[in-house]
Amino acid sequence: MNPKLRDVAEHAGVSVRTVSNVVNGFRYVAPATRERVQASIDALGYRPNLAARTLRRGRTGLIALVIPEIDSPYFAELAARTVRIAEARGLTVLIDQTDGDAEREKQLLHGQRSQLVDGVLFSPWAVAPAELAARTDPVPLVLLGEHDGTAGVDHVAIDNVAAAREATGHLLSAGRRRVAALGIQPRSLNATARQRLTGYREALTAAGLPAVPELEVPVRRLHRADGHAAMLALLDLPEPPDAVFCFTDELALGALRAAADRGIAVPDELALVGFDDIEDGRYSVPALTTVSPDKDRIAELALDRLTRPAAEPRSIVAPHRLIVRGTSPS
Repeated sequence: MNPKLRDVAEHAGVSVRTVSNVVNGFRYVAPATRERVQASIDALGYRPNLAARTLRRGRTGLIALVIPEIDSPYFAELAARTVRIAEARGLTVLIDQTDGDAEREKQLLHGQRSQLVDGVLFSPWAVAPAELAARTDPVPLVLLGEHDGTAGVDHVAIDNVAAAREATGHLLSAGRRRVAALGIQPRSLNATARQRLTGYREALTAAGLPAVPELEVPVRRLHRADGHAAMLALLDLPEPPDAVFCFTDELALGALRAAADRGIAVPDELALVGFDDIEDGRYSVPALTTVSPDKDRIAELALDRLTRPAAEPRSIVAPHRLIVRGTSPS
């Protein structure tokens, strides 16, 4: 038989109300009392009745994090931070993967599983802005990452245009003049690549340089293998680039391997800058220069909006910084 709150109260020698306060994370409980109650909870094997708690509170304490790829280092790191920060706020995170599939994103956007959660943090790759604007599910939603035309929806992202402009400007300030942009996705509805391409072109314009079509390289995915293949193609040009701004660190790591395969010295002959500041980049040889989004702050801001939604949805800009390491001149 499952123990009840009153069983824990009797075992600990406290009131049922005190046990309830401990179970629900009420902060104003004396530490010694909290320890005694927790010891009784552990001894009796008490587990809260989540269904009953949901009925009383009108909420589940669960939120959903919907991301395209769980095995992407960037999304894995963002998910880990979101889980830790949510846990400190008494929330549990359920993680769902869409693989960037439009139909799956639409199902999740319009309420599939939303009855299980109090809110959704959502990073879509394939749904159009009109689909986002047409959402009728009342469960709170906060978008993560870069999305065009998302007025009316809470949205947390960094300034990707400014970040890309800064990354490209760093390469130009080192004297590089054939700077490639690797990571364009012309068939994707995800605005990430478009915004980073805009920042790249703005930096070229500011330096008095034209955009060169052959140096703007499309990729199918944003993974290491795609970066490797694209970099090999760039190195086969009659006039190869002397620097590359990669739209993700995974692409940059693939490009770095391609340079090594061809015997190209980095950063002397070829400078590289990535984007995302994933852990792998800190241990590559040379270590990867990268744009670092503040993942902790992104998670904090998104959870703030999700748990305390305002009357008017907002787009919130999280901070970023350029970290200069070994793949570019300091």
